[in-house]
Amino acid sequence: MKMPHNVFKAALAKNEPQYGIWAGFATGYASEIVAGLGYDWMLIDGEHAPNTVPSILAQLQAVMPYPTAPIVRAVTGDAVLIKQLLDIGVQTLMVPMVETAEQAKALVQAMRYPPHGIRGVGGGLTRATRWDAVPDYLNTAHQELCLIVQVESRKGVENVEAIAAVEGVDAVFIGPADLSTGLGHISNPSHPEVQQQIRHAIDATLAAGKVCGILAPAEEDARRYMSWGCQFVAVGIDISLLRQAAKENLARYRETPDAAPASRTY
Repeated sequence: MKMPHNVFKAALAKNEPQYGIWAGFATGYASEIVAGLGYDWMLIDGEHAPNTVPSILAQLQAVMPYPTAPIVRAVTGDAVLIKQLLDIGVQTLMVPMVETAEQAKALVQAMRYPPHGIRGVGGGLTRATRWDAVPDYLNTAHQELCLIVQVESRKGVENVEAIAAVEGVDAVFIGPADLSTGLGHISNPSHPEVQQQIRHAIDATLAAGKVCGILAPAEEDARRYMSWGCQFVAVGIDISLLRQAAKENLARYRETPDAAPASRTY
């Protein structure tokens, strides 16, 4: 059996736009719906969505038949958790709040087997090896793994040049919400200081020869960031899209869509 091909990593090498969607419902059923819509990639969120390793596994299995590539965001860069996620078949991993090159190097180590890293060997116990059916997995796994580090703090932006330059880091992903909050502009990613920091992070990532991505559900933001050089952009969040569509649907029938339903007498 061949090593599963990482279509997202291959797409990054083509220097073409990759449109993504956040998957936050934490169920295989919802993720499968999203995977069939035509987005290039989807982010299974293990940081802010109520996901666990088993629920992430269920979603990976649910979306496997579809062309949309799954990315998994871990809740932390803990090496033990990364080992579990890789073992269940995660090939593209995003890690939040990376602020130094040392952190980035440790993440690379966590994704590779000795002598190049510290990843533990699960062998026939792991879905990643297709239960020992993938020949020479230990020596070739890194070829299909993709590491995305999130830069989303003042310190992270200050060190973005060094972070992006780390060998084994495939891409840098910018988090505007956390970055704007950390800079003192809560809920205002459009503030000029935040935009300047985002532009700097993009420029530094590209200068290091790496790919840059960002979360930008608003079309104006997405197009601006792409014009600045972001290649993979999350242009929607499934929970937000459901909420907005449900509000708009109700608004067609009720003048004040946020008002509570009138009590009924039966």
